[in-house]
Amino acid sequence: MSFPLLTATAAVPAIGAIATAAVPAAKRTVAKWLALAFSLVTFALALVIAFRFVPGAKGPYQFTESHAWIRDFGVRYELGVDGIAVALIALTALLIPFVILAGWHDADPLEETAAPDSGSAAGNRRNSWRPTQGFFALILAVEAMVILSFEATDVFVFYIFFEAMLIPMYFLIGGFGDRAHVHGEEQAATQRSYAAVKFLLYNLVGGLIMLAAVIGLYAVTADQLGTGTFSLQQIVEARAAGKLELGTGTERLLFLGFFFAFAVKAPLWPLHTWLPNAMGEATAPVAVLITAVVDKVGTFAMLRFCLQLFPGASRWATPAILVLALISIVYGALLAVGQRDIKRLIAYASISHFGFIILGIFAMTTQGQGGATLYMVNHGISTAALMLVAGFLISRRGSRLIADYGGVQKVAPVLAGTFLVGGLATLSLPGLAPFVSEFLVLVGTFSRYPVIGIIATLGIVLAALYVLVLYQRTMTGPVKAEVRSMPDLRVRELVVVAPLIALLLFLGVYPKPLTDIVNPAVGHTLSVVDKKDPKPAVQVDAVPGGARHGHAAPDQDVEAAK
Repeated sequence: MSFPLLTATAAVPAIGAIATAAVPAAKRTVAKWLALAFSLVTFALALVIAFRFVPGAKGPYQFTESHAWIRDFGVRYELGVDGIAVALIALTALLIPFVILAGWHDADPLEETAAPDSGSAAGNRRNSWRPTQGFFALILAVEAMVILSFEATDVFVFYIFFEAMLIPMYFLIGGFGDRAHVHGEEQAATQRSYAAVKFLLYNLVGGLIMLAAVIGLYAVTADQLGTGTFSLQQIVEARAAGKLELGTGTERLLFLGFFFAFAVKAPLWPLHTWLPNAMGEATAPVAVLITAVVDKVGTFAMLRFCLQLFPGASRWATPAILVLALISIVYGALLAVGQRDIKRLIAYASISHFGFIILGIFAMTTQGQGGATLYMVNHGISTAALMLVAGFLISRRGSRLIADYGGVQKVAPVLAGTFLVGGLATLSLPGLAPFVSEFLVLVGTFSRYPVIGIIATLGIVLAALYVLVLYQRTMTGPVKAEVRSMPDLRVRELVVVAPLIALLLFLGVYPKPLTDIVNPAVGHTLSVVDKKDPKPAVQVDAVPGGARHGHAAPDQDVEAAK
């Protein structure tokens, strides 16, 4: 029996969460180092998966594990990874140590900096207390559930962890929110509670709708196969062999049940409104956890479950989803331009970026889906870099408002420089990692839907606008009195930011390690959906004298071109 590598990769942070939570409250530093140690072990296991993974090997999944769990209902503990899952597990395991380091002091008790009757924000929160060990335990719990979501090939197992991760996220948002609030602790607590409840309700509603679809899928398999099953691979193979036939209406309803939950998580317009509140009120490291890690489960699940379980319905829904993705791109970018809050600006920029990811997925081309997968990874790295540096900036000034900054580059040049690199990556500057993925998404979309591809480029123009204006207003100009004594990045903060910037540069000039891993998985997904890349056809026309000449015809599918 081979070593259960996938189970171990998820079990390590789960055990770490329990161990960290058990640390006595007086030993806060021990809890921090213990959480960091478990996250580094998880990252090491993720690297083992990545280096042992064989792209293009026979079968859609590797490192598979399968054990009976709830026999009466056909539920099995089935795990397996393709190239897309490997890339996202590596991203998750990479970011969590940086999230922990960046949030090293985010759950420390607040110092008594003002008298209780002073009326200041510090005075209002002098007695507030945060369980440090709980903060880091919740982060590790989220990591374990996200990794299991990427690994699960049983629909029911996936659903359990897809929903379970909402619980620790709710407490991270509502219980450990941003301290940079202008209205004092009482108002801050109200805003955090509102953001946490909104996050939970939106995702719970999506999850309940998905649960109905999961039960419906099980009922169909039980009716036609004799035994109900939740196994993704078994259902896909049964459909390919003609043993499992879903009526058109049934398939579309089931698809919509799954897609709705994933669109909430992604988030896709108009189901996006929870994200700016959650990212704005959470600490910067938790905001990274939301948009760079947790939200990727939604777009990943579109590729793994929506397209493969319901290929016909996916093709049917493609035009509508492309329009929604296009609206997300433009709408998110436009609202980012008008933001006054740094963290909410980054949140709306992420909505625009998720629009690009979903656009690439449903373009149904190799370039589009490959670019979308790269975008998930590159967006995770670039957003983590920008948001964490923004968090370091906000913690120094105590304000999220753009107008409260100015001239930072003169007093903290390293902070300003890293902020600039993160911003340039966000606008997909050539030479940085997100450029490659955004370019592939646009090329893949344009080859099949040229009008949508052209309109989507507006998102690039708007991204340049909101990033450069943000940098200009915060980092350039006269030095404001409130930032005159602002310290530059400290060693711990440099340890967080430097590797992320190095990765943005490396993957910007050499994305081949990622593309080699994800492209075979993308090819498998497209084969299940029965889609091939568009190919220009050449029409050959006769001319007087018997000569013939050709000219390019509009793009068509390969079958039509033949």
